Amino acid sequence: MGEAGIALRIFATAGTIADCAKALALIEGSAAKQLLGDKGYDVDFIIEAAVAAGMEAVIPPKKNRKVQRDYDKETYRWRRLVEIAFLHLKRWRGIATRYAKNTASFLAAVQIRSLLLWATHSFDKSHVNTI
Repeated sequence: MGEAGIALRIFATAGTIADCAKALALIEGSAAKQLLGDKGYDVDFIIEAAVAAGMEAVIPPKKNRKVQRDYDKETYRWRRLVEIAFLHLKRWRGIATRYAKNTASFLAAVQIRSLLLWATHSFDKSHVNTI
C-alpha cells in the first residue's frame, strides 16, 4: 500500500487459496522498509522473505506459535490503510460482489478503480487526513 491506502500491486487468487500464497510476489522487488500484515500472514516463509528483502515484518504472531515473536504495535496500527484501500475498492458494487465472472475482468475493474483512486489522491491532497 502506498500513501493513504492506495494499492501499489494487485494480485487475485482463487476463492479457495489463502491470500498469503501471493505474499512472496508482493514482497519481491519492493523497496518497502516494513511489511505489515495480519495474523494470516504469520508464516515463517513470509517473515524470512521479508527479512531477506531488508524489511521489518510487522505481523502479530498467531496464538498457536510455540515461540511468540515481538512486533511493533504502534507501526501495526498503520495497517488500517490496507483496510481503507479495500473499503475504497469495494465501494464499486461490481468489485464488492465480484460481478465479473472471470479473473481478468475482475482484475481490470480493480485496476481501473485503483487508478481512479490514485488520480484523485494525486491531484487533491486536501483529503489525506480524512481517509
